[in-house]
Amino acid sequence: MSVKSFAAKIFASYVRHQIDSWANEPVKTQKRVFEQLLKKAANTEFGRDHGFQNISGYREYAARVPVRDYEELKPYVEKVVAGEKDILWPGKPLYFAKTSGTTSGAKYIPLTKESMPTHIDAARNAILCYINDTGKADFVDGKMIFLQGSPELDEKNGIKLGRLSGIAAHYVPGYLQRNRMPSWETNTIEDWETKVEAVVDETIKEDMTVISGIPSWVQMYFERLQARAGKKVGDIFPNFNLFIYGGVNFEPYRAKFESLIGRKVDSIELFPASEGFFAFQDRQDEKGMLLQLDSGIFYEFIKAEEFYSENSRRYTIGEVELDVNYVMIISTTAGLWAYNLGDTVQFTSLAPYRVIVSGRIKHFISAFGEHVIAKEVEQAMQEATLGTGIQISEFTVAPQITPEGDQLPYHEWFIEFEEEPEDLNTFASALDKSLQQQNSYYLDLIEGKILQPLKISRVPANGFQQYMKSIGKLGGQNKLPRLSNDRKIADALENIQNRK
Repeated sequence: MSVKSFAAKIFASYVRHQIDSWANEPVKTQKRVFEQLLKKAANTEFGRDHGFQNISGYREYAARVPVRDYEELKPYVEKVVAGEKDILWPGKPLYFAKTSGTTSGAKYIPLTKESMPTHIDAARNAILCYINDTGKADFVDGKMIFLQGSPELDEKNGIKLGRLSGIAAHYVPGYLQRNRMPSWETNTIEDWETKVEAVVDETIKEDMTVISGIPSWVQMYFERLQARAGKKVGDIFPNFNLFIYGGVNFEPYRAKFESLIGRKVDSIELFPASEGFFAFQDRQDEKGMLLQLDSGIFYEFIKAEEFYSENSRRYTIGEVELDVNYVMIISTTAGLWAYNLGDTVQFTSLAPYRVIVSGRIKHFISAFGEHVIAKEVEQAMQEATLGTGIQISEFTVAPQITPEGDQLPYHEWFIEFEEEPEDLNTFASALDKSLQQQNSYYLDLIEGKILQPLKISRVPANGFQQYMKSIGKLGGQNKLPRLSNDRKIADALENIQNRK
């Protein structure tokens, strides 16, 4: 055992003890976070507008501060982006994490001097908990790769901005710098195909022990490695035994990963977002990720089935139940107040509090981390048909993760036409172009050759009606989802197509 791995075990034990101290007192911990947030932000514009100084407890906070999404919080955010200070949080943020917006272009999520360290600490602690849980620490002596966005940042009114992963690259601790790959120069390459080849060049002869990234992107890296070396990834990197991931469900990729690697490897699941680092897998033998209750985030939860009801109840951490689908609402040291993240979670444990990400409150596709929502596909359809004779009866969209042969995955659009386009390929291209313009994640995946452009499958006349009837939801207020993150509807529609 090296000195470095021995020290890692000691530090891991210390950090685990710290985590247990707040995890074992969840209600007390959240109460302290809540009070600190209100006190700190009392003299901000938002705090004054909502009477923070006069709030005596949580229920009064819930009465004064309504749940908002980004669009509803945007009037405050725009002032912060314009360079004003003391709006949502004291002073100005250190960074803006620029993400894909849902209705009006890019979102600018503030990262402050108080919130930014919580992202870094949570990522570090996830690895330390793994060490403490398994006793495995030898990997710290090997090379570690983090497939991420470019660390080169832009600037807006004196505040740096970029993708969260690129911002986080500036915070890699010194003791990992020698082990960290790829190089800074390679990380700044914008074109993904060029970048992945450069990453392969840099890593193929190294002793890689930890690999981290979104599964779809890592899979492409593995495929390029295998093509270059002519052997399994596990043979190229015999000491590679830990995969760290977040952003999407890994299960659809697991079998493919094990085939590419040639064996099973341990994994750590993370729940990071620009708005906060919410949870990480702290035990290998436990389902779910430990909710970060002591990271400057105050959590509220609304039952998903009640979310759109008037006066839906907001629950605090001590009131949640197992296996209930909740919309997660956050208030943070970045100045997000009663903010609807859009994610839904279910608790797998209440002692300590562990969650799984169960989806989004609205229908979506994010099989590859693209976060495509209903509005985006509906707008794409509207733009593609505008000024044409094309008429659509109904449509829905699903991911095709495992196409036949060596094809790249894609989004499959099931469309029932009233009047078909003269050229289906031209129409598909117009749909795809519109979706790329609306959603930067989808654009990145297309340009990075992770996804190929969408494909259209014709649904026969009355096909959607047959589907809705088959599930007992024909007529009334029942609506066909515009998109879904699995192929349940797609498979049913394919059966209808095959019967024609």
